[in-house]
Amino acid sequence: MEPNIYRVFPNESYMDLTLYQYGRETCTPAHSYGPAIRNHYLFHFILNGKGTLYSNSTDGQTHVFHLKRHEGFLISPRQVNTYIADERDPWEYAWIEFDGLKAKEWLDNAGLSCNTPIFKTHKKENIQPMIEELKAIIYGHERSSLYQIGHLYTFLDLMVHSSFYYKNLNTVKLKEVYIQQAITFVEQNYHLDITIEDIATFCNLNRSYLGKLFKEMVNKTPQQFLILYRMNQASELLRFTELSIAEIGKSVGYPNQLHFSRAFKNIYHIPPSQWRKEHKKF
Repeated sequence: MEPNIYRVFPNESYMDLTLYQYGRETCTPAHSYGPAIRNHYLFHFILNGKGTLYSNSTDGQTHVFHLKRHEGFLISPRQVNTYIADERDPWEYAWIEFDGLKAKEWLDNAGLSCNTPIFKTHKKENIQPMIEELKAIIYGHERSSLYQIGHLYTFLDLMVHSSFYYKNLNTVKLKEVYIQQAITFVEQNYHLDITIEDIATFCNLNRSYLGKLFKEMVNKTPQQFLILYRMNQASELLRFTELSIAEIGKSVGYPNQLHFSRAFKNIYHIPPSQWRKEHKKF
């Protein structure tokens, strides 16, 4: 059995991510810690054994989690927690206390928060590299602070991408970029005879994937969005201008007045001429 280790990180000049304390502990049966509150994030990775976490969520409820080897748990700042080693197979864990401007973003990426504090992995091959990174932090106290911070970054990268609850925020952001590109194209070209294929080409996407993105992010198909956008513009022209129905149809991408009237009625359930009578502002 290795001796317990507790160390304080000496350098607080790192902004995006920094250490505060770290160590490892082999607990005696039923050893408990808490209730306690931390000022920073505290992550425990279980090397051996079992234990129980009593964790308060943001709604004030206490949740009980039974944990085992190669699982972990996060304690968030200002969160009340108690954790207890198993009576028969008490846990041994490595722990790091950290924080920084980017800490919450990366933990969110791993699906870890005050309300979802449990780490489980879907990549068994990353367990040993994670342990090695923790060892480098814990036993690297005689090295430079940059050495330890570097291993903290690597550990978090492994943890994020190993997490069963991993959320690829870069993918989400990229999806948002594609959707914004598509919406911008519609805003600038709705008056032309554009197609969904044109929108997909502008975004460098195939039509099928563009359709999936719109259903996921906007809850509409691209075709539905385009029609709704055109009809919304048409309703404004009907309300505030003296343009003819045919002219309004052309201005929103319908050179054929009959096609425009049919599309308008499908959305507003009355013909554009009747809608104008009921909503005209002057």
